[in-house]
Amino acid sequence: MGKIFKFNQDVDTDQIIASQYLLFPTIDDMKVHAFESLDPVFASNVEPGDYVVASENFGCGSSREQAPSVLKALGVKAVIAKSFARIFYRNAINIGLPVIVCKELHDNVEAGDEMELSLQEGIVHVGDKEYECTKLPEYMQGILDQGGLIASLNRE
Repeated sequence: MGKIFKFNQDVDTDQIIASQYLLFPTIDDMKVHAFESLDPVFASNVEPGDYVVASENFGCGSSREQAPSVLKALGVKAVIAKSFARIFYRNAINIGLPVIVCKELHDNVEAGDEMELSLQEGIVHVGDKEYECTKLPEYMQGILDQGGLIASLNRE
């Protein structure tokens, strides 16, 4: 079980990690500034196993890989949204951060709700309700299980 951190539509990569922090030498240095403009206490309140739930077009904007990387470094278990910007989705899979499309979840949950995600089944449980999400293809699940595309390729 993890706690939900809820965001609305069109969250861009500059809102996930602002460009001035890209000058920092490591993801660990950057991660404390995640979502700073939208939720100034996000980085200090998120715990490993928590979830980001968003509306449509999550991760739009630039193609910076640091956006999904700071979320993974903070321990976010997955990002579940109605839709994703294509480059954010690809970058997230590449670094091993699960990104799941779930059309109904955002409108039916609140920030702070506890939820559980079964990636293999494509099912989210919040309280006594169950939501069907896009189930990842087996090959993508394999990439995530190995820590991302680069880690997967390095093992081959």
